[in-house]
Amino acid sequence: MRTDLFDFELPADSIALRPVSPRDSARMLIVQPGVVMVDRSVAELPLLLEPGDQLVVNDTKVISAQLKGRRIGRDTEPKIEATLIKRLDGSRWQALVKPARKLSPGDVVRFGNEGKVCLLGHLDAQVEHKGDDGEVTLSFSFHGPALEQAIADLGSPPLPPYIASRRAPDERDAVDYQTMFAAAEGAVAAPTAGLHFTPELEAALRRRGVGIHRITLHVGAGTFLPVKASDTTEHRMHSEWGTISRDTADALNAARAKGGRIVAVGTTSLRLLESAAAEDGTIAAFSGETSPRDRYENCSISLRSKSTSTPSRRLISSAISKNAAASVLSQDFGRLLLRLTNSSSAWYAMCS
Repeated sequence: MRTDLFDFELPADSIALRPVSPRDSARMLIVQPGVVMVDRSVAELPLLLEPGDQLVVNDTKVISAQLKGRRIGRDTEPKIEATLIKRLDGSRWQALVKPARKLSPGDVVRFGNEGKVCLLGHLDAQVEHKGDDGEVTLSFSFHGPALEQAIADLGSPPLPPYIASRRAPDERDAVDYQTMFAAAEGAVAAPTAGLHFTPELEAALRRRGVGIHRITLHVGAGTFLPVKASDTTEHRMHSEWGTISRDTADALNAARAKGGRIVAVGTTSLRLLESAAAEDGTIAAFSGETSPRDRYENCSISLRSKSTSTPSRRLISSAISKNAAASVLSQDFGRLLLRLTNSSSAWYAMCS
């Protein structure tokens, strides 16, 4: 499919810069085959599910993956911005940097700026490798927990570009850009569909008899890199690390065998389920990298733009057609509920 089919105008006043409160008051678009699309609120989700259905949420936690610093050791010291996208080991990260042309293998970047210096001092990183599209491998001067603390002290949440281009990150983002399920640190972007859940909504779902299961997929580089290919089949999706426990896999298989539906909250949960699923739809325990081609593989297409008088409640969403590997386009706090079908079972997904 041609990627230009997904181009559309995104009015600046239709971009939510802050989440609506309470979060589950955000609007939700209901899409069903052969049925007129309907607007509801996320708080009404229990009314749309049946006892025995199972929600699958992503419990990844966003790290302060955006770092600012300068190149040192040469005549000039240009400013460098880095977004960490994948941990390689205890001291090395894959990152997206800009301006990439200012860095070469062997260069050293010193992170930290006035008024924001970690307790262990400045954080230095050497450019170990330079790839395409601004990707580099950074080898940091700290290792393990010391490096994690330095990144937490110096970094900021990596807000989506359509928000970051309109305002600077602040302290509220550390809370706003995490889901209520966030527990396992490692994501460089939030699993945004989960941002709309609240403890009250979770309680209502459980009273309805809906199960809630946590899996972990650390959202990675694919969130930030632009789609440059003219056809979706030519776009390269980065793999992401995820895990599904044996107990969770067994519970989902048992519920499905009894007729319950599996509802993936967001494309990150969906991608991990796809990676762990066999041809007959059975889900296995999983730990490792996802396939570069499995995300959005089974989504049906739907595109809609809608706005209201309140910016934080506006909705602009798109799902991707079968076999597409491009990112879902959406404003950060409006969401799409769409039906997803694979060859052997009916799954449903709340896509961000």
